[in-house]
Amino acid sequence: MADPRFFDNRGPFSLARLCAEIGAQLPAGAVADRAVADVATLEGAGRDHLTFCAGKAAAKSLALSEGGFCLVDRDAGEISPPADMVIVRCESAQRAFAAACRIFYPGHSSAPWSKDVPIDPSARLGDGVILAPGVVIGPGAEIGERTRIGPNAAIGRGVAIGRDCEIGSNVTITHSLFGDRIHILPGAQIGQQGFGFASGRDGHIKIPQLGRVIVQDGVEIGACTTIDRGALGDTVIGEGTKIDNLVQIGHNTRTGRHCIIVAQVGISGSCELGDFVILGGQVGVADHVRIGDGARVAAKSGVTPGNYAGGADYGGYPARTAKDWRREVATLALLAKRRKQDRKD
Repeated sequence: MADPRFFDNRGPFSLARLCAEIGAQLPAGAVADRAVADVATLEGAGRDHLTFCAGKAAAKSLALSEGGFCLVDRDAGEISPPADMVIVRCESAQRAFAAACRIFYPGHSSAPWSKDVPIDPSARLGDGVILAPGVVIGPGAEIGERTRIGPNAAIGRGVAIGRDCEIGSNVTITHSLFGDRIHILPGAQIGQQGFGFASGRDGHIKIPQLGRVIVQDGVEIGACTTIDRGALGDTVIGEGTKIDNLVQIGHNTRTGRHCIIVAQVGISGSCELGDFVILGGQVGVADHVRIGDGARVAAKSGVTPGNYAGGADYGGYPARTAKDWRREVATLALLAKRRKQDRKD
């Protein structure tokens, strides 16, 4: 479900209308005029919500979902939905769900700005707020006491920023909720659309990104860093985390408290970092990775899908424990040295 501070829901719609517009057949025995109020994840869906199930991992969650309607791939085979859930079979559940999201939220990709005044009259500014020249603040935004916003920064509709924050020049913040004492360096882009597409033979369809970014107290975000909002849930940056310049954090990723993320790190979507995780410069993290508390990853390592235990050091590509990685590097160096010697002999 999308936050109404940032998105306008055009629903509800009848099940028959939704099926017609997304190219799916109305299920036999389903009530055609039954109302569908919103879209949601399998985990977050309620009785009047439409969700989708694609892939083996999602199929495991289907039986526990409380959603009233679920899109399922036509060739998905045997599934175990709740007895009262309406299953809508379609060619591609992911593409059909993307189409449904666009029906409920046709303005999902736009950020409304006032064309007449840079500071919308409905925005609320606390005591001691300082705005540099060129700042734009959208409708319903809230800026906490003593926060300073640099030149040409743009704060979107519904954004909430806490007290004693420092927002640098040319920063754009949309679809986000900030805590207190947050420092953002110039050029950062927070809350933009995530990189999500449903691919098929006729190309790639953009999946509407209807989530938020949550930034907790005491976070620092470096220059030209980008943090994408969630697809349906939230992207979360934990309390006290420090993010260097030129970092990319994908949608639905969650970092724990007091993490250190060094320059040019790229984190894919739906990752989870525990507390006090350290990622060295230029580390690449694949999607759906789990890294435990206190883990450290050496610079330029590639973290492939999987779960990485906390309290350990990792390195290399694919990333493995630092002890194994260093042993392998030393072994290769020794073999190369021996081969060079053999050629001389």
